[in-house]
This record gives sequence, C-alpha cells and structure tokens, in this order.
Amino acid sequence: MHTLFKTLLIALLAGFSAPGFAQWKLVWADEFTQEGAPDAQTWNFEQGFVRNHEAQWYQPANATCKDGFLIIEARKERVSNPAYKPGSENWKEKQEFAEYTSASITTRNKKTWQYGRFEMRARINTQPGMWPAFWTLGEKGEWPDNGEIDIMEYYRGDLLANLAWGSGERFKPIWNSVKKPVKEFDDPQWADKFHIWRMDWDEQFVRLYVDDQLLTSQEIDKAANVKNKSVQPFRQPHYMVLNLAIGGDNGGDPAGTQFPARFEVDYVRVYEKAR
Repeated sequence: MHTLFKTLLIALLAGFSAPGFAQWKLVWADEFTQEGAPDAQTWNFEQGFVRNHEAQWYQPANATCKDGFLIIEARKERVSNPAYKPGSENWKEKQEFAEYTSASITTRNKKTWQYGRFEMRARINTQPGMWPAFWTLGEKGEWPDNGEIDIMEYYRGDLLANLAWGSGERFKPIWNSVKKPVKEFDDPQWADKFHIWRMDWDEQFVRLYVDDQLLTSQEIDKAANVKNKSVQPFRQPHYMVLNLAIGGDNGGDPAGTQFPARFEVDYVRVYEKAR
C-alpha cells in the first residue's frame, strides 16, 4: 500500500503548484518502490574501507529496497579484508578483518545536479557509533576543492549541517559547520520518527534545513577555493551520497550498540525553479 501511494503521489508532485511550491518543479526522485537492490541506473556502491578511518566494511548486500523504503543496514559481522598487508601503516591495509559492515551508495558518474531543492525524508539511528549522512560532492576537483555539502549528518548526539571547500592546503578544508543537539528538539521520541532534510541551493546561497528549521546558510561568493580558482565548488554539478558509517574519526564507539542498526530512507527528491 505504501508503494502504491508513493507512485500516485510522485505523479501529483510533478504538477504540484500549492503555495510554497509554486516556484519548484520536480525534476527527479527516487521513491525506492522497486524491491531489492537500489536502481543501478542511478546508484553506485562504494566498497571496502573508504574514508575517515571508519570501522565498517562497505558492501552492496547492506542496502536494499523494501516496501517503499531504502534500508541501509549496519551489522556486527566479521569480514576479511582482501587488501590486508601485515605491517602496513595504511589504515585500509593494516586490518586483517572488519568487524562491522554497512553500505554507501552514490550517484557519481550517473546523475548530478546544479542548484535546486534537494529533499530527503528519513529515519536515522542515533545509537552510539552511528554516523548516517546524506550529502553531495562536486564532480570536478580533488576534495575539498570540489566542494562538500552535508545536508544531513549525525554523530555523538548532534545533527550537523556542513559545507566545505578548499583552504589552499591539500586535504585541509574550510568549514561552515553547525551542530544541533538532538536533545534540543525536546522530543524523547525524535529518533523514532521520520524527518525531512532539505537543501535550497541557488546562484547566491546554500541553505540547509531539518523539518523546515534553518540550520545554516552559506553565501556562495564567500565559499571560493583559496588557491584552486579553476574549480568553483558550489557553482558546479554535484552528485549525492547516502551512507551509514560506524565509528571512525567522528562516529564514536559502537561497542554498546544493538545491531543490526538501520538508516531508513522514504524518498529523495530534487526540484528546480519553475520557469
């Protein structure tokens, strides 16, 4: 029933013009109504150890679509690391095993967007060590010169709304980062509910929201790379990333967490200004 309702709703949204939405036209959406793996025409899987010294091994088996939801599941399970090299100082090689698995999907090399309204309705897991995120990266340039926008990020009790761009020193970003403690919502059931995260991005500003509450904004002219002027981080197409990380540089200790743990996504939608 949920899947049928979403199919009808998306057809209505394509021509929706109620107050507040009159200026927006739906140009793409994934309602996750297919059963099984995410749509291969849209999504790629990241695999293995990827970033931030995180504890999980990313693998396709941990992302599935069921009953109109994308479910990214973190599991406590041991998997072998085929890149293991005894004595290596590289964090991706020195671990013989990963003790956790999860999934990360991206639209890189398949779908990108420049400007618009990006929206996700999801329920996130806020147990210790969980690090879910919905974010974008610019398609050109090395990080952080390409630009990063964290529409939703959570760890250690805080929601984060972030933007990053190049400082002039390789791999060292300039951040516009805002933390919102979940306890400030004054809702003991907040983590049990679905919420809507949104980015409004145009030629002048990026604005990031949760449930229509503005968390941060950034004037694009003031977010230019210090040295790499050939790449404009927020005036180029970006691709999306949806992932559930565990531990690592920021996520915290998952030792006391109950697994499996889920990041459940109802939909992701992109609107552009109507003309």
